[in-house]
Amino acid sequence: MRVLVAEDESIIRLGLKRMLQALGHEVVTAVNGREALEMARRQPPDLAILDIKMPYTDGLQAAKALHQQRPLPILILTAFSEKDLIEQAAELPIHGYLIKPIQPAELQAAIAVALRRFAEKEALAAEADRLHEKLAERKLVDKAKGRLMAQGMSEEAAYQLLQKRARDGRISLGQAAAETLREAAG
Repeated sequence: MRVLVAEDESIIRLGLKRMLQALGHEVVTAVNGREALEMARRQPPDLAILDIKMPYTDGLQAAKALHQQRPLPILILTAFSEKDLIEQAAELPIHGYLIKPIQPAELQAAIAVALRRFAEKEALAAEADRLHEKLAERKLVDKAKGRLMAQGMSEEAAYQLLQKRARDGRISLGQAAAETLREAAG
């Protein structure tokens, strides 16, 4: 994976880079949030690890911007365990919160969890989109059936007509319903 590490402390940044490379990852590093965002535009990462307190653009702002640019798994790294920072981070689309100093095993576990949570979230979003489309199609079909029923057809006959139009035209039932509604309006 390509991992973006944004950390303003050079010793920690280099340590993280070595740990990640030892785990087999390609690593790009940034010294602040602004640089991290620019690097992410040029070379989109598969995962981002962002220090919470950095100059110019902090890790929380960078996490929000990265998510808007292109959703990806994000881990927040901090030396602070302040409650308000944790609450701010919890409001963002991040997938883990690590407190310095980080050990290789902790880092590897956090990455595995972040990747899993991100994949689950993406799958749920895709399923929600699919269900939303199905619901919209269902509403369109019901509306078309209603128009046909207003012309004197039974509900079953209206549905069968829509199915036949879909089969004959090799289109979806929703497209057949849309065509039926256009014809009824025109």
